[in-house]
Amino acid sequence: MKIVKLETFATPFVGFVRATSETGATGWGQVSTYNADITCTVFHRQIAPHALGTDALDFADTLNLIQEREHKFPGSYLRRAMTGLDTALWDLRGRLEGKPVATLLGGSPGPVRAYASSMKRDITPEDEAARFVRLRDEKGFTAFKWRVGAECGRDQDEWPGRTEEVVPVVAKALGDGIEKLVDGNSCYSPRRAVEVGWMLEDNGIGHFEEPCPYWEFDQTRIVRETLNLDVAGGEQDCEFTAFRSMINEHVVDIVQPDVMYLGGMHRTLQVCKMAAAKGLPVTPHAANLGLVTMCTMHLLRAIPNAGKYLEFSIEGPDYYPWQEGLFLGDPYAITDGHATVTDAPGWGIDIDPAWLDRAAYQVSETA
Repeated sequence: MKIVKLETFATPFVGFVRATSETGATGWGQVSTYNADITCTVFHRQIAPHALGTDALDFADTLNLIQEREHKFPGSYLRRAMTGLDTALWDLRGRLEGKPVATLLGGSPGPVRAYASSMKRDITPEDEAARFVRLRDEKGFTAFKWRVGAECGRDQDEWPGRTEEVVPVVAKALGDGIEKLVDGNSCYSPRRAVEVGWMLEDNGIGHFEEPCPYWEFDQTRIVRETLNLDVAGGEQDCEFTAFRSMINEHVVDIVQPDVMYLGGMHRTLQVCKMAAAKGLPVTPHAANLGLVTMCTMHLLRAIPNAGKYLEFSIEGPDYYPWQEGLFLGDPYAITDGHATVTDAPGWGIDIDPAWLDRAAYQVSETA
């Protein structure tokens, strides 16, 4: 069954891909968010020409072929564009077979425990604590993550003293029986990260994400070797060489690939296998309610070394106005702190036609 048409529907933030086979079967995927309109141009220039006419169901080697044909362009944009092809073809196969992707991967539909993930730094500790407590009581979340430091902050805080205030205020408000995580977003030098880490340990936080500049593996390893809590990372990395070093050199305790940044499910599964071989859990990065969170839900229902929970963004239209109106219905309902992979075929989602009508359209197809 050959691929005969590849279409994209894009805004600057989101780009959906529709793959069509010679039989008329279709599947929906997504390129990675952010500059998605640029990524869709890359898709039609550097992905579609290699994919058209290839097998729509057995496509792992097509992804390898694309990497080889485009070997002068390693890195983020090519991987973000590859994701659109990969995720659309998984959905196409799932729809053909009447199975969710989780089942195609060897897993099953069902609940996925979620942690409520804050993306905000421009929020006071008191306001962060208040909304966490509300979500704990209303949605049943049993784990929460919030931000410390400033993004790539060179040891500077979002404002002076915020980290020292937000950590104990939020931790105390959540109380016992709640797992607590923080994200440094590449803020700290090893010395400062260790200082912050000791404070985190004193306040019952068990997960310290991306404490040092993510590309400085030696710095992150120092923090991991010094602290007792789990150090996590990997969300920004998109090449296997980085993950091999990160995993084999035990830079982190928890590996965090992003399905969309990395190039799709096939490539993410390879990283999961690398981590499993070293006994490391995988807790993927999934920081918005585009398709990345649904892909991650299916992944976590299938891999043997799934981490304890799914990252689940709690930000609404005030923070992510572009994620409103993407899908019909509510594929991301939370019940008792869990999201659910249904038994619907493919990803189990339907894109809102009204959103597609507003998006910029491009098509590549066989002659």
